[in-house]
Amino acid sequence: MAHAHSQTRRSGPPVHWADQYADRIIAEKGPLGEQKKHFTCASGITPSGTIHIGNFREIISVDLVVRALRDAGQEVRFIYSWDDYDRFRKVPANMPNKEMLGEYMGWPITNVPDPFGELESYAARNEHDVETMLPLVGVEPEYLYQSAKYRASEYAEGIRRALESREEIRAILNEHRTEPLPADWYPVSVFSSFTKKDEITVLGWDGEWGVTYRDDQTGEEETIDLRETGLTKLPWRIDWPMRWKVEGVDFEPAGKEHHSAGGSFDTAKEISSRVYEFRAPVTFKYDFISIKGRGGKISSSTGEVIGLPEVLEVYEPEIVRYLFAGTRPNAEFAISFDLDVIKIYEDYDRTERIYLGRETVNEKRAAKERRVYELSQLPRTLEDGMPPAEDFIQIPFRTLCNYLMISAGNVDAALDRCAELDRSRHASQLPRIERRARCAWNWITGFAPEEFRFALREGGEDRVELLESERVAVSAIYAEIRDRLGEHDEKSLQERIYRIAEEAEVDKKQLFVTMYRILIGKERGPRLGGFLLTIGAERVLSILEPYCG
Repeated sequence: MAHAHSQTRRSGPPVHWADQYADRIIAEKGPLGEQKKHFTCASGITPSGTIHIGNFREIISVDLVVRALRDAGQEVRFIYSWDDYDRFRKVPANMPNKEMLGEYMGWPITNVPDPFGELESYAARNEHDVETMLPLVGVEPEYLYQSAKYRASEYAEGIRRALESREEIRAILNEHRTEPLPADWYPVSVFSSFTKKDEITVLGWDGEWGVTYRDDQTGEEETIDLRETGLTKLPWRIDWPMRWKVEGVDFEPAGKEHHSAGGSFDTAKEISSRVYEFRAPVTFKYDFISIKGRGGKISSSTGEVIGLPEVLEVYEPEIVRYLFAGTRPNAEFAISFDLDVIKIYEDYDRTERIYLGRETVNEKRAAKERRVYELSQLPRTLEDGMPPAEDFIQIPFRTLCNYLMISAGNVDAALDRCAELDRSRHASQLPRIERRARCAWNWITGFAPEEFRFALREGGEDRVELLESERVAVSAIYAEIRDRLGEHDEKSLQERIYRIAEEAEVDKKQLFVTMYRILIGKERGPRLGGFLLTIGAERVLSILEPYCG
C-alpha cells in the first residue's frame, strides 16, 4: 500500500516535540478566525559570513514546527528575515579580496560588494548560497530583507515608538548591564549619509519624525525624517521586539546565548510587552552543534565553517532532516563525518522499516519513530506517496560502500552487484538509491578512516609471500570459488574457509589476514565470506590465480 502524508498524532497525545510546540502555539496564540488568519513562525540571521550548519539548526527547527502546525490543519506563514542592514563588523577568513572588504567596516552589510564579483552585494552572496540550498532539504520560507524594509521607511512608526519610550527602554536594558547606558543615549543608530558608516552621535530628536546626528569622522551634522529616509536603524534588542509586533510573530526559537538570563530574549520580551504592547512569541532554546570527524570549530566570522552543502555531500536530504527531527532542540549533538556516518544511516533505515511495518517495536516507540520519519521526508515525497511497502528497497550504506570500493567508485557497476535491485521493478527508486551511492562515495573518498577504505589488487600486483601451507589453503579457496561459489551464502562460505584452514593446518586468523593482504593489501577488511560473494567469482579468481601454481 502507498503511504500518504498521515496525521497519526491526532489520534492521541502528541508524540514529537514539534507537535507539542504546535499544540502550545495553538493554545496560546489561537484560535484562527476572522481576526487572525494564520500563525506566523519566524527565523532569521545576519548574513555576516557563510551560513553554517549550526545556524541551520534554527531554521530546520522552525520548519519542523511549521509542518506540525500544518499537519494539525492550521494556516501558517513561515518567514525568514535576513538582517542585512546590520553593520559589517569583521572579514571572515574564508572570503577572497579581504583587503577590499576591510574598507567597508561599519557599512551596512547590504552595501558591501560581493567579494566574488558576481552578485549585487556581500549580503546577497551569503543569502543566495542559503536560498539555493534550503529547498534541497524541503525548507522553503518567505524571505524578508531588512535592508529593504528599513530603506522603505516601513519601520518609521516602530522607530518613533522606541524614541518615545527612550527612558523606559534604557531602564529595561540597564537592569541587565554592568555599566548603565548614559543619560544622552538614544535607541537608534544611523548610517551616515556622508561616510555610509554608523560611526555617529545622535544629537537629538524633535519629538516627532526628525532625528539629528553628527558624523564622528567628518564632524558634519544632518537632520533626517524617519518617514523619508532609510538611514536609521534600531539596535538589535529593540529591533527584534519591534518586528515581532509588525509581523505578528507567534513562534520564534533562539540559541542559548540569546536565552541566557538577561540575554536578548529576556529584554526583547519585556520591550515587546511594555513598549510595543505585544505578547512575545512562543519560543524554545536550541543548543549548539559540533562536528565530529572534521577539524575546526564552526564559526561564520572566522570562516571555519561546515555549511549545508558540505553536509549534503555525505548525507541524503532526508537524513539531514532526520538528524534534527530525531533530536530535541535543547540537546547538543554532533554531525559526524567519521565511522558514525554508517550508524546514522543504519538508524535512519531502522526508522524507515518501522514506518513501513517491516520491523516491530512497542507501540509507543513505533508512534514516535513513524512521526520522526514523516518529519524527515521532503514535502514532495509525502505528496507523491511512497512506493508500496512490498516493493520498497533498502540498500544499507555499509553494503553500498563495499560495492563502490570493489567497483572503484563506479555507481552503475556497484548497483549491478545488488542482487535485490531489479532495475525495471525498482525504476522509480533508482534516483534515491543512486543519490545514496554518491553520498557513500563522497564519504569514502573524503572522510572515511584509512582502515575502512580499500581497493582490490590486481592478480600480479606486488605478490604476497606465502608459506607452503598458506599456498595450499589459498589454492583450496580458489577451487571452492571456481567450482561451488553458487552453492554458498555468506555463512556457509565463511564456514568452508574455516574448514580449509583446518585441513591445511593453517591458523584460521592467519589465513584471513593472508586473504585480505592478497585481495586488498591490508590485514583486515569486510567479513570475508560475504566479501568474496560480493566481489564475484571472476574477479576473485583473477586475483588468487597467481598464488595457485
